[in-house]
Amino acid sequence: MAVDPDRIFKPINIALLTVSDTRGLDEDTSGDILAGRIKDAGHALAARAIEKDDVQAIVRRLNDWIDDSGVDAVVITGGTGLTGRDVTPEALDRVKEKDIPGFGELFRWISYQTIGTSTVQSRACAVLARGTYVFALPGSNGAVKDGWDGILAEQLDSRNRPCNFVELMPRLREK
Repeated sequence: MAVDPDRIFKPINIALLTVSDTRGLDEDTSGDILAGRIKDAGHALAARAIEKDDVQAIVRRLNDWIDDSGVDAVVITGGTGLTGRDVTPEALDRVKEKDIPGFGELFRWISYQTIGTSTVQSRACAVLARGTYVFALPGSNGAVKDGWDGILAEQLDSRNRPCNFVELMPRLREK
């Protein structure tokens, strides 16, 4: 990361959603990892929830957070695989205005360094929805570490050069 010491760190408010049919808060280790990294980076954990692998439930939760002025970004863990119950990308399709294709591409490149060709089974993705960033990562502990440490930690740091997601936030709702 190219941190510019002359820039001021601007903490943002991040909501965390775990998508799982099997995990509750006590078993949500990937959510715990992300919550810790969000706070350690200096950001605020604005909200945290678990939803079943159900498109409508995920969309309802996302719409609530997207419309909440106290949420700047949403990070999702889970539901990005290929099985019939993995529906997180389909839920994002229902709320998005723009895709952020480089996020998924970069995630799979980073993940390839750890798990090899198995990364092709990931549908990690990101979108922009009504001025709110929404990032979807796989549900494994390793995947959330790869996604946060390799992409989000830098792109959600306002000091990152040459550019970052935070500096774009004031202009995301432009028409």
